[in-house]
Amino acid sequence: MKYYGLLLIFLAIGGYAWHYKTEHYWDKTFAKSEKIQTQKVRFKNRYGIELVGDLYIPQNATTKMAAIAITGPFGAVKEQASGLYAQNLAERGFITLAFDPSFTGESGGNVRDVASPDINTEDFSAAVDYLSTLNQVDQNKIGILGICGFGGFGLNAAAMDTRIKATVTSTMYDMTRVSAKGYNDSMREDDLYKLRENLNAQRTKDAQSKTFAKADGLPEQLTGHEPLFVKEYFEYYKTPRGFHKRSINSNGNWKATSALSLITQPILAYSSTIKNPVLMIHGEKAHSRYFSEDAFKKLTGDNKELYIVPDANHVDLYDNMKKIPFDKIESFFKANLK
Repeated sequence: MKYYGLLLIFLAIGGYAWHYKTEHYWDKTFAKSEKIQTQKVRFKNRYGIELVGDLYIPQNATTKMAAIAITGPFGAVKEQASGLYAQNLAERGFITLAFDPSFTGESGGNVRDVASPDINTEDFSAAVDYLSTLNQVDQNKIGILGICGFGGFGLNAAAMDTRIKATVTSTMYDMTRVSAKGYNDSMREDDLYKLRENLNAQRTKDAQSKTFAKADGLPEQLTGHEPLFVKEYFEYYKTPRGFHKRSINSNGNWKATSALSLITQPILAYSSTIKNPVLMIHGEKAHSRYFSEDAFKKLTGDNKELYIVPDANHVDLYDNMKKIPFDKIESFFKANLK
């Protein structure tokens, strides 16, 4: 169970201002819509790291439209679930930006395949920065959508950045909570101290060898004895359904010490201060459902909603078009980005 606890942490760890050429190839895990055009874009966050995203633009786009920045799941790339969400919402009348967070995918930052509560929160604000520079975007009508672990970072961004007028989280993980406390808060205080000892011992080894050890990832094959959540992740990341060569969860590993900053920086500490609307979506049968339920209890005001999708598991909300409540997401953003 120790292996699976760590695995859970790391799975879940002038004119129009379009500056880059429209893509002439399609490298996504979902079919291309003829109702939108897609452009590769690059922008920098406040730390100087260049982020790479795909801009989804409705074919009938007009000036001063509402826009949504989207990223996640934790360990995924923009060609997977976030791109699917971005394309679908662009079909519904929004300009959307699916982007790779720092240190992952096509985005910059070294060392690769690490996470940071601060920098990954900043990535959302950097996406808002970029969208606000586009002539077709109304800078007062920008929202964000975070999937899985980036749902937690999205809530942290909403607590920090008042320019974010509406926030949606889908199948949310609080990566700082699961890193510090384990799945279902099962990690004891002594266990956490032992984890910190092991991670820091590995950090010393990394410094001495001038290399970075890798954390455990998904198995290349299932034995049938894995926990259900591992099977669900495998069916998405390791099969043609969702495999992408640049995705950490499909074809790589987090750095072993990546969890160090996550275990001492709780990202939902200020979520009660969010004044703008929030819609939290989670699957009824998701192993991670408690993250959204507990996070929702911290939110204040009468413009917050928790929506539980019947009969859906955690990974269903990555790509299952019959389960992702796009109609509800569309109506939420249209009501609150106006």
